[in-house]
Parts: sequence; structure tokens; C-alpha cells
Amino acid sequence: ACPSLYHISKAKMAEELQKKYPHLRVMKSNRQIKCLQTIIRDKNTPREDFIFYADRLIRLLIEEGLDCLPFSEQTVITPTQSEYCGTAFATEICGVSIVRAGESMEAGLRAVCKHIKIGKILIQRDEETAAPKLLYAKLPSDISQRYVLLLDPMLATGGSVKKAIEVLLDRGVPEDKIVFINLIAAPEGVHNLMTSYPGVTVVTCEVDACLDARKYIIPGIGDFGDRYFGTDN
Repeated sequence: ACPSLYHISKAKMAEELQKKYPHLRVMKSNRQIKCLQTIIRDKNTPREDFIFYADRLIRLLIEEGLDCLPFSEQTVITPTQSEYCGTAFATEICGVSIVRAGESMEAGLRAVCKHIKIGKILIQRDEETAAPKLLYAKLPSDISQRYVLLLDPMLATGGSVKKAIEVLLDRGVPEDKIVFINLIAAPEGVHNLMTSYPGVTVVTCEVDACLDARKYIIPGIGDFGDRYFGTDN
């Protein structure tokens, strides 16, 4: 069972977490987002629908993540020969997906960022120590000069994403230039990640109640990668 702390409303819990961790950003919910969450969480949703609605939600979430990046003021001339004072991206970015579930978010990133470079990190849990172990990393050569959008739909214990961040730091990426984007987070994972790397920005769609004894997010969504890629049977 979840600790009594998590019996408070999700909105209240998200608010408290954001007060404690200033670099945590929980996307503001509305009826459309709640509807998309409901569809993809339903165990009876067919895979085709799961992919369609997960992709919609991922794209909204990535737009939220992009809003965390630096912008500069820019003035343009409209077809009416009038000035419009707006903004422009002020930095180079790239994406990095944590294989395998993180790859489901690559299409959403490419849909809103043309020609973006995307690297990959593969992490597996060591069977003897249960610690996350790096198996593979292929990253842009100039990644240290870019903001990095780190992609993984689930934040459970935080072990895998912490290992991925360690890889990025080793490649010269400053902690404050990493934006971790995920669909569903457990509060235990948020605490673990943000106490270890307080400079990293975390953007999530929803914070769930807790982890169960098997370290599954509750109420959760099941294994996102299996449901998305069709390997759940």
C-alpha cells in the first residue's frame, strides 16, 4: 500500500514537490490531458490506440519541455509591414533517449524540432548488484555545447535516469543544461533524482501516488515500452 502521505490529492502533492524542488515542472492538467492519460492507462486500450494517444501526450509534453530553454527577444516584420516583438530560441539543443522506452518519444521531438540530433543511451540493471549499468552510448560529438532533452516516459526509482545523467556529465554537459522529460513520475523517483542532481530540470505530465513493493508506479501504466512496441505478450 502507498504511504499515507500520498493519499492527498495529486494536485496538492505536485504543488508540494515543486515547492521543494524548484527545477521540477509538472505540466498543468486540463480535461484533454486527463482524457489522454485515462486512455493510455486503461489496461484494455488496444496497442494502436495506446500509441496514437501516447504520441499526442508526448508531443504536448515536449512542447512544455522546450519552454524551459533559454529564449532571446526578436522583432520581425509582418506582411502588414508592422513590427512584431517576439522571441527566438537562444541555444543549440539535442535529444537523448534512454533505450528502449525513451525511443517512443523521439518522433514527438522530431515533429516539433526539425533536423534535431538525437543520441541514445542503453542502461541495464546488473543482475548481481541490481545497480544500473551502462551498456551503450552514442551521443552527438558536440553535446557538451548543447542543451540536452533527456527522454524516458517513466520515472520510477530514478536509477536509470541518474546513470544517464552521469554519462552526460562525463561527456561535459553541465547539469543545468539537462532537461529530463517524462510522462509519469513516482514521488520516490523525483526525490532520488532531484536530491542527487538538483540542477537538472525535470518536466513531467503527472506525479503518481507511489511505488509498490516491486518498484512499479501506482496507479501507473504498466510497462510503457512493452505496450508501445508490442512486446507485452
